[in-house]
Amino acid sequence: MLMTATKVLRQRRVGLSLAARLRVLSTASSPTQTDLGAANVGGASAQSMKRVSVTKSTNGVVTVTLARADKMNAIDMPMFHAIANAARELIPQRDVRAVIIHGEGRAFCAGLDVKSVMSPPHGGANMSKLLERPQGEVSNLAQDVGYLWRRIAAPVIAVTHGVCIGGGFQIALGADMRISTPTCKFSIMEAKWGLIPDMSATVTLPELVPKDVAMELTMSGRVFKADEALRLGLVTRVAEDPLAEARNLADEIAARSPDSTAAAKRLLHATYASDDDGRRLYLETELQRKLIGGWNQLA
Repeated sequence: MLMTATKVLRQRRVGLSLAARLRVLSTASSPTQTDLGAANVGGASAQSMKRVSVTKSTNGVVTVTLARADKMNAIDMPMFHAIANAARELIPQRDVRAVIIHGEGRAFCAGLDVKSVMSPPHGGANMSKLLERPQGEVSNLAQDVGYLWRRIAAPVIAVTHGVCIGGGFQIALGADMRISTPTCKFSIMEAKWGLIPDMSATVTLPELVPKDVAMELTMSGRVFKADEALRLGLVTRVAEDPLAEARNLADEIAARSPDSTAAAKRLLHATYASDDDGRRLYLETELQRKLIGGWNQLA
């Protein structure tokens, strides 16, 4: 079911997000000093431990690696759990200075592994696990893989290569910054199947591009490369070696005050798309009050 990245048609079938695939089916820096292993919190099977690895360098830069290279890091149920759990485990860790998320092998992420997720007799149960929103939570499991990165105090940098399509693109959109190879292919392709993005792009995409651009990409579902993604504002930088570029950036950020970095992320996420100037200015002042004279403030 999962195809190679060499043909756009095949990419489109692999790269769909959750709802789209269901519809189709029904009709860190330097060598790390601490290996945190695979994310494995409640709800994840033992397979989750093979899907995502997490390592932390001595300066607090964490590298999250999607480790299903034989399937172009397509998302099956263990990977859904592993990605979400990796993010959840990092949320309370105050010693994390920056996070890099990237994929092993030929691609960042080729979207949903529909065959695995929907195969009988577990397809119905998997749908419930992915789409039901736990009480008190903002997002469901399908959305968590993109949305939860915003809840980490440290900045998150996605490194993309090969293909970054469908649900994979929505994971990358959930990061604070994206660095890509020049040849990486992107697509919001739910329109190909008469659907809309359903893995948190509703939150993240409007923050990056104007409404007309979001509409054009969402309604056309076309495939585009990194140069256009950069021009549109969907990636931050393009580099021949984006992982090395991301590590350099993460090291630079890690050398700054973690308090000001966290405050900047909180401020920009809370106010960037807001038209309430009073709220923007109030939060800016309140966060600054906490930083001035603080332990990590540099005089």
